[in-house]
Amino acid sequence: MITTVQLSPETRARLAELKQSPRETYDEVLNKLLALVPNGDDEGRYSAAFRVGLLNARLDIRSGRTVGNEQLKQRLGL
Repeated sequence: MITTVQLSPETRARLAELKQSPRETYDEVLNKLLALVPNGDDEGRYSAAFRVGLLNARLDIRSGRTVGNEQLKQRLGL
């Protein structure tokens, strides 16, 4: 079954840049991106909430929304 997903023109252009060839589908590109968020590890499968949290944490790091160890200690009064 095929479905339609609404994307802004900017998002579509960004996805198009990730194609390895003009014949590669957006479904293939999106599945490669989704593979970057792991399903689990040796201890078992991750919950959906954990996977979302992991993705958000990686986006925070990439955007510079992080706090160093010393800053965290100061905030916690340690």
